[in-house]
Amino acid sequence: MRQVTRIFRKEFKAYFISPIAYIVIAVFLLVTGWFFFTPFFLFNQATLRNFFALLPLVFSFVVPAVTMRLFSEELNVGSYEILLTMPVTILDIVLGKFLASVVFVAAMLMPTLAYPVTVSLLGQLDWGPIFGGYVGAVFLGAAFSAIGLLASSLTRNQIIAFIAGMTICFGLTLIDKMLFFLPQSLLGILGYLGADYHFQNISKGIVDSRDVLYFLSVCFVGLYATQLAMQEKR
Repeated sequence: MRQVTRIFRKEFKAYFISPIAYIVIAVFLLVTGWFFFTPFFLFNQATLRNFFALLPLVFSFVVPAVTMRLFSEELNVGSYEILLTMPVTILDIVLGKFLASVVFVAAMLMPTLAYPVTVSLLGQLDWGPIFGGYVGAVFLGAAFSAIGLLASSLTRNQIIAFIAGMTICFGLTLIDKMLFFLPQSLLGILGYLGADYHFQNISKGIVDSRDVLYFLSVCFVGLYATQLAMQEKR
């Protein structure tokens, strides 16, 4: 874990050295703030339902932008070979980069805590779904980070890594919205694969073990596939 912690610190600090982190955070806050506060007074309800309903779609674009450079940049400039000469394993590298992206996503969510505080001043707010929504957001960010990390490990081009990660995350977000196009026999399996379905369950304030298991499974599959991809390049 000592090597994982060192890689995590290095990658997390690297986010704030380049302007990409600030651009991503600014875009995220602008988009979520605009789509949350614009229809807020139309419903005349003290709730963050609109914010959490929009979050999976926004994460589909934002999280791949956060993870696209993690392996692609090192593969492109050749620093990954230097990293492998150090006393670290591929698993240490994968876990360190993954934790850095998850913590960055959590840090990106922190300014949005101003939304429930503002809403609570305007009306009676139920804090149970708010807590569940933020817990679900961290799980969702972790799952999408694992997918983005996998996409980044497959190519040297950051743009291609972003497009590949975004496509997969976007597909998982919308898959449960397109079930009426699919055969009846596949509805149960494909419905379970929908990230938005599991996130919305948690955002209601009900933390179900099936939803947690789904996000942990996506993280495991993404990280394991990333490790295999990097071992193949080694």
